[in-house]
Amino acid sequence: MPSMLDAVVVGAGPNGLTAAVELARRGLAVEVFEAGETVGGGARTEELTLPGFLHDPCSAVHPLGIGSPAFRAMPLARLGLEWLHAPLSLAHPFPDGSAAVLTRSVGETAMSLGPEDAGAYRRLVAPFTGHWDTLAEDFLRTPWDGLPKDPHRYARFGLAAIQPATLLSRRFRGEKARGLLAGLAGHAIAPASGVATGGIALLFALAAHENGWPVPRGGSQAISDALASFLREQGGTIRTGIEVKRLDELPPARAYVFDTSPTALARIARLGGAYDRYRYGPSCFKIDYALSGPVPWTAEEARRAGTVHLGPSAGEIDAALRAAVDGLDPDVPFLITAQPSIVDPTRAPEGRHVFWVYGHVPSGWEGDATEVVERQLERFAPGFRDLVLARAVAGPPRLAVRNANYVGGDIATGAFAGLQTVLRPKLARVPYATAHPAVFLCSSATPPGPGVHGMSGHHAAKAVWRRLRAA
Repeated sequence: MPSMLDAVVVGAGPNGLTAAVELARRGLAVEVFEAGETVGGGARTEELTLPGFLHDPCSAVHPLGIGSPAFRAMPLARLGLEWLHAPLSLAHPFPDGSAAVLTRSVGETAMSLGPEDAGAYRRLVAPFTGHWDTLAEDFLRTPWDGLPKDPHRYARFGLAAIQPATLLSRRFRGEKARGLLAGLAGHAIAPASGVATGGIALLFALAAHENGWPVPRGGSQAISDALASFLREQGGTIRTGIEVKRLDELPPARAYVFDTSPTALARIARLGGAYDRYRYGPSCFKIDYALSGPVPWTAEEARRAGTVHLGPSAGEIDAALRAAVDGLDPDVPFLITAQPSIVDPTRAPEGRHVFWVYGHVPSGWEGDATEVVERQLERFAPGFRDLVLARAVAGPPRLAVRNANYVGGDIATGAFAGLQTVLRPKLARVPYATAHPAVFLCSSATPPGPGVHGMSGHHAAKAVWRRLRAA
């Protein structure tokens, strides 16, 4: 090992591993330190319930992962990453047994919304379908980092994306289209009236039409393991089981890159109050189930979907998200669910299934939402409880233990509220740089934000490379 490393990366989540890979590919000497016993961060797989049932403790479905420019530039398939697609990307069932769906086909999606909104949906997505590659590169970055690849489409998408989902939904007349849009916007963990929530919804819809919403064979760990394997091929080193508490505990290096929360970075690197104004958002209450059979959805479409959203109306979805933001106990939660074993039999013993679900709760909430979650599940899948073999429950405190970046259980590593929606972690020309010239941040707290796509690590690595090359 050289006397001084070029870069040390703290945190082996997808962003930390991506940053490490991109620096190592440039010929730099890179070492990664991870507090956990395995790599992965928010992309891991474990036996949380019973032997043979492989669950994803954090992320499970990856529409931005399969379409990530950073991941596409790496030979991850050769290193074991295989994407699996359910027949339908997403189903959004309603109490009458019908469902809206999101699929690779714009036409099929539009028709599921009913004749009153099929045309409006086609018109909404038509300018952008078939242009994922440039859209992804233009939007999964810091807005002022160079000129966009497709300026006209970038501007057109931006005008729609900056809107609240509530405003975007005025294009539709029926509850199916509005419910589908509100559910997609709910991934931002903010009320649908929030700035840019319409953009979140539109981006997820376009991702489905272009690449689908897949799961990795074997679980989300496959993404992290492929990244780690590629890093080692490039000569990088990974050290697990080492919690970094101070910068001077790390070996000498020209740059230090942190895949951590801004709070942890400020503490470790002694940056004082650099991120005191950074805000964390509400949390989730997550349950992983081992089931004796597939979920008995009333809506046939939900039985064929990798992801199922449960919110009977746009109004109920917005109320559930608003309650979490306002610090209220969940009553009728909006649920995001995933059923990976319908396309990946390796995830559970033969004939059995794993099932993943979360609803939104206030930051740090210490209650038990199991009953309200399962009541909502039974509303759309009567008899669900009869299939439960075991459950692993995780509220905000447990989620924060699973991933230290989830401060207060915030799985987005930062609130989607006000200017912080687009200026993360604070207003800066280079948001990955810090007051310390050798210290950088590459976590989901930086642009483009949360999701297993590695793009925050990709852009942070570019910032590090520019700094080191200029030195």
